[in-house]
Amino acid sequence: MNRILTAALGVLVMVAVPARADTLQVGAYPSNPPWEFKNEQSQFEGFEVDLVKEIGKRLGADIEFQDLGFQALFAAASSGRIDMAISTITITDERLQSQAFTQGYYDSDLALISTQDSAVKTMGDMKGKTVGVLSSSIAEKWANQNKDKIGFSDIRGYPEQQNLLLDVQTGRLDGAVGDIAGFQYAFQKIPSLHVLERIATGDRFAIMLPKNSKNLERVNDAVTALKEDGTLAKLHVKWLGVPADPETSTVKVLDLPHVK
Repeated sequence: MNRILTAALGVLVMVAVPARADTLQVGAYPSNPPWEFKNEQSQFEGFEVDLVKEIGKRLGADIEFQDLGFQALFAAASSGRIDMAISTITITDERLQSQAFTQGYYDSDLALISTQDSAVKTMGDMKGKTVGVLSSSIAEKWANQNKDKIGFSDIRGYPEQQNLLLDVQTGRLDGAVGDIAGFQYAFQKIPSLHVLERIATGDRFAIMLPKNSKNLERVNDAVTALKEDGTLAKLHVKWLGVPADPETSTVKVLDLPHVK
């Protein structure tokens, strides 16, 4: 009888206590708002932080974040120290040689911005005008490559976005070109500025995993589900303050990337 009772209790315990979820180690660079940053309690927050937490829910997995420098993310993924890495990591053929990536979930495009009442409405209106960019940025490279085509009279470099935006506000610049996400995040507190035109770069952010990771397919399937049920689009509104463009990878389901 005792043996029967003991066995019955064991079955009850097995039913009452669900199987323990697996844990995914996620590397993140914490000085990258609105994508990753730490709050006053030293907890990770941000667009991509919410994204991987949602992935964890879909997979029944716990998520643990590791605070890493941006360059350290690549070594940590290669060595298997982490299962995933986030921090606005762009998919490139070079990186695909040694790492795995999910489908992209954000188009890392540039944008032309100006004030709400500016005479500049499109890039065509920037002929003979002064444009501002962050120094040593992709935007500065793009502006120099397209200076003659567009007809910029001057390209002015800035070490900090705060001063760049201030000069657009005060009219010392006719417009500025830079990372669209950074602008949209900033404009939630600067309503006098807005995006005039999106400039496609072809770059996309994705979750990076170790090469041949057993988690790639299931994590990628979770990203697909988050697109299809609108969760990713909601995160875009939450963190960037505007709806996602329906033609971008935040909304559209894509194939897994491969070396071209």
